[in-house]
Amino acid sequence: MPLKVYNTLTRRKEKFIPLDKNCVKIYVCGVTLYDHMHLGHARAVIIFDVINRYLEYKGYKVKYVTNFTDVDDKMINRAKVLGTSIFDLAKKFTKEYFQQIELLGVKKANYYPRATEHIKEIIKLIKQLENNGFAYDKDGDVFFKVRKFSSYGKLSHQNIKDLSVAVRVEENKKKEDPLDFALWKKKKKEEPSWDSPWGEGRPGWHIECSAMAMKYLGESIDIHGGGNDLIFPHHENEIAQSEGATHKEFAKYWLHNGLLIMGKQKMSKSIGNVFTLSNALKKYNGETIRYFLLSAHYRSPLSYEETSLKKAASSLKRVYNTLQKIERIEKKDKKSSPNKTKIEKEVSELSLYLKEVEEKFTLAMDDDFDTPVVLSIIFEGIKRANLLLNKTDYLDNLSYELLLKTKEKIKKMGKILGLFQEEKRENLQGKEEDLIKILLNIRNELRKEKNWALADKIREKLDNLGIELEDEETETIWKVKK
Repeated sequence: MPLKVYNTLTRRKEKFIPLDKNCVKIYVCGVTLYDHMHLGHARAVIIFDVINRYLEYKGYKVKYVTNFTDVDDKMINRAKVLGTSIFDLAKKFTKEYFQQIELLGVKKANYYPRATEHIKEIIKLIKQLENNGFAYDKDGDVFFKVRKFSSYGKLSHQNIKDLSVAVRVEENKKKEDPLDFALWKKKKKEEPSWDSPWGEGRPGWHIECSAMAMKYLGESIDIHGGGNDLIFPHHENEIAQSEGATHKEFAKYWLHNGLLIMGKQKMSKSIGNVFTLSNALKKYNGETIRYFLLSAHYRSPLSYEETSLKKAASSLKRVYNTLQKIERIEKKDKKSSPNKTKIEKEVSELSLYLKEVEEKFTLAMDDDFDTPVVLSIIFEGIKRANLLLNKTDYLDNLSYELLLKTKEKIKKMGKILGLFQEEKRENLQGKEEDLIKILLNIRNELRKEKNWALADKIREKLDNLGIELEDEETETIWKVKK
């Protein structure tokens, strides 16, 4: 089955055929650097990180660009409130962005352009639109002629007549038509500005992305992505101005992620309905946040509740516990089972899982990157592995081999999602592990004797050293805390 993606432009899933069979060009609208990132921003970052990873897994070379908006009304207003400049504000939140995406396990894009560093390219694109009759200057403000672009509304699937009725009365009386949007804004007092053919001013928001996408990826790209709140007007306007300038299709596939819902509203800084990524990272590690944000299909809305990250942490723990059990069994002597019939069913089911797992994984990801299905496939393997692990006394060479292959497949699938790659014992070797085992044996004896106080004391001391214990029916699992 070929990779299919849902294209907002056509409202259907389409076979993915890149413009260049050897290289996929992706542009994703990034964050505006005026405040802390929230979980909604993180969702878009992680989703397109997974898409990037999977395309590479499929054998494509990916050229991936995501921008920073560092000059717009929000930046300017926020800088005024804080008594700083947009440049210092951008520096602060750019630094925080990179620190946080590293904790989330995000692979860096090829380029992270900033609007203020591409004024030359922006001006060149506006001049091109002027020459093509799509832009006009009104006393230093430059606007795009929306009605001249005959297919305006094709991304958001809106009729221009309906937009004309719905548009509110604009304060800017310079526009020839209320639907027209700003490409260049005349300088206002105490605002940052740059020289241009139309006088001092700054770029409009929409033109920034078109100019930066074209600089790094060319006039036509494969995938343009972002949150579905950007479909209109931002991405609609990007199409109009880009195609108005070049007369070429700007992006072949438009991919939009669903929004994060908190309460009954979308998570948004502008309405104050946010749970910041900084606060989330104080309570949970990046992998837990990543797991939660991939637990629903990327196009669907995802509801955040107080228990959401706790549930994600529990699910991660379950997977790691099973992988750790398999890891411990690896080190035991492989032997023939004294009674194969005791494990025939479990061996048969795990064998069947391993035969089907790669095809199931590929089918899920080829179906518009269906990460929830991939997670269900992973947990199917965890369940079947545990059924066999519960009969360790009967394991033989074949069952050992099946368990090791299950671990390998789970980690391989997890790598595409950016999950399940931690080695929980990476800082402990040899004698340290032996000492922990001795303490666990002593603690188990104390528990048998119902000396709970001293057994809890050992748990507490190990916890202080960064060793977490989990008591199960037949054994105690230990791991290094992150």
